[in-house]
Formats: sequence, structure tokens, C-alpha cells
Amino acid sequence: MKLFQRESLDPLFHGSPLRRPSVARLVVAVLALLLAAAAAMSLVTMAGLGRDGTGVFLRALAAATVLSAAPVAIVAWLDRRERESPWLYAIAFLWGGVIAAWLSMPLNTLLLLRVEHWVAGQPAVTDLLGDGAALLLGAPLAAPLVEETIKGLGILLLFFLLRAEFDNVRDGFVYGTLVGAGFTWAESALYVAQGYAEHGRAPYGLQLGARYALFGMAGHVLFSGLFGAFVGLGRETARRGLAWLAPPFGLLFAMAAHLANNALPLVGALMLRAAGEPPPAADRAPPPAGFVATWIQASVLDLIVFLPFVALLGWMLVRSGRYERLVIRSELDGETAPIVLDEERDAIARDGAFRTRRIDRLHRRVSAALVRLQHELAFRKRRVRDRGGDPEADPLVARWRGEIRRLRARA
Repeated sequence: MKLFQRESLDPLFHGSPLRRPSVARLVVAVLALLLAAAAAMSLVTMAGLGRDGTGVFLRALAAATVLSAAPVAIVAWLDRRERESPWLYAIAFLWGGVIAAWLSMPLNTLLLLRVEHWVAGQPAVTDLLGDGAALLLGAPLAAPLVEETIKGLGILLLFFLLRAEFDNVRDGFVYGTLVGAGFTWAESALYVAQGYAEHGRAPYGLQLGARYALFGMAGHVLFSGLFGAFVGLGRETARRGLAWLAPPFGLLFAMAAHLANNALPLVGALMLRAAGEPPPAADRAPPPAGFVATWIQASVLDLIVFLPFVALLGWMLVRSGRYERLVIRSELDGETAPIVLDEERDAIARDGAFRTRRIDRLHRRVSAALVRLQHELAFRKRRVRDRGGDPEADPLVARWRGEIRRLRARA
């Protein structure tokens, strides 16, 4: 457990329960257990797919890895003012892609079996929806409940264990988006492989095009991003009531968006029946579809279906950007040289919504590092102040100032 005691990791684990050996051992044990369960589930699944199906899965996973670069890049740009540790990027992504994706499968299956048992006693439902009635009814119920809960647990773990790195709406959105991107990464490859196992043809274009619509920012990325943003809102606000209510409402929004997505096949089936068409066949192979055509169609559909959720999240991100710039301006205003030089104050005041300031006289890399340290200092001061503490007595505030002084001396 000495890893969590290293001085180089002080900013990451400042105030974290992981500093306590008993908590660290418990967390490591639980994570090891979850990883073992996820690994067992993946091995069982690969055995069911066979050698050829496993090869399709790995090729689809490689393609999904390339496509995942788009949402990760968008997140990195949104996170530019106070970039999180690459380790946290990896942890959030792998929680979604390894733990949440694989552990959701047996729980989803259990709920779907319960729905199937209920449908078996309702012949009128089967007459209406066909032999795929259980999946049409179960998917909008099981997946939102199971998948959003397990993905959300990863976001909450980051919130409770690494609170020094979880400051506001923007941070929560970043972590939620990465968890969702990891889930999409694994799920899209699995659906391609399952399509191959069922129909003898791997639906790369259909599955990857649909699941990476809107540059990968729809689907699970949107659902988990919503929950993460509301958790960040609870962290950011000084209102105690809102701090407690924001995360549950965020989870409800995430589940509602997921339900809206999974209910589309059910709505389509009901529309067919209303038009006098027979119920859709559950085992019918999907038609061949190219990636580009599917991506365009899915992007348009996602914009329509998710418009209220996208608008809500967009408003929260715009608001969080304004909040970040306000915190940076107000908290750096009282700093003196060498923390903030007089010639830098105008750029701090004019920092825009779409481009983070640079210190032109410095090398680009040194400038970016210095600006990041100044921002870390500003957000830490505000966090201490919101909790009723004195920033001048905070060890992390002192550490960020020391880092800035050392970087100034080297530059």
C-alpha cells in the first residue's frame, strides 16, 4: 500500500481514504475480485463464440480502439484547463470497458429471463410483438437499470476516493464520458462477434457505425456523461440540498436517455402492427450496412432522440466553462509574482470559451505546464474556501505554489 503514500502522488491522493492502509487494502481486494469476475465472464463468452468468433471480436475491438480516439480527444479538449491525470483517464475507461461491460452481461441476462418468463404467460403480447417480444420489452428495462448502475459505481468511486481531482461539472462529465467510452469500446466489439456467431456475417459497419455516431459522443458516452456531470454539480455547488439531490437526478436522466434509446425497436414494432404489418422476426439477420451510411443515419437519429438530453448537457457544459473561468480569474487575482506576473493578468481576464490562454514568451510545453499549475492552484483555493477553510493554510495550495516557483526558476 506504499504506492498511495508516495510524495509524487500527493496531489492525486490528497485527502483520499486510500491514504489509510485498511481502506487501500479493501479497495484493492474488491477491484481484484471484480476483475476476476469480469475475466471469467469474458472467457466464458469467448468460449461460446468459438475461435472464429473470438477473432472477429478482436478485430472489432481493434477498430473500436481507433474509433474511441474521437470521444477521448473531445474530452481532452474540454478538460484542457485542468487536465486530469492520464492514470485517471485509463482507470475510468477500463472501468467501463472491463468491469462494467462484462459484469453487466449476467445481470442483464437474469432480468431478461424474468421478462421472458412473464411474456410466456401472456399470449396476447406474443401475438402483438412476435417471438422477439421478451427482448423488445426487456431491453428498455434491464439495460438502463443494470448498466447505468454499474457504470455509475465507477464514477462514484472516483468521486469518493479521489476527491481532490473531482472539482466540478466538467470533471464529472470527463470521468463519465470516459467510463461510457470504455463501455462502448467493449460492447460494440461484442455485438459484432455475436452477430457473426448468429448469422455467419460480421456486422462491422452496422454496429460500429451506429455505436460511434456523433463522433462517439452518443449512447453510453452521453448516458454516463450525464450522470458524471450531475455528480460534479453536487461537488461544485455550495448548496447542501442540491449537493445531495444532484447525483440521484443525474442517474435518473442517464437511465431515461438509455431507456429512450432501447425503446426504439419496441416503438418500431408497435408502429408496424398499427399499420397492419406482421410482427418482426427475432432471428432475422440484419441487412448489410456500410459504416459511413450507418454513421450518418445513426447520427441524425441520435440528435433527434437525445435532443433534450444533449441540450441539458450542453447547457451544463457551457455553464461549467463560465464557472471555471470565473474561479481562475477571481482566485488568481490576489496572487503575486512569481505565481502570477503582471503581464499575465490581462490574458487571464480575457481567457475565452474555446481557446485556453498561452504565455507567449515561454516555450509551448512550458507555457502549458505553467498555465495548468496556475489553474490547479485556483481550483484548489476555491474548493478549500467553499468548505470554510483557509487556502493559505492548505498544504496542497502550498504545493502548487511551490511547483510554479520551481517551473519559473527552470524556465
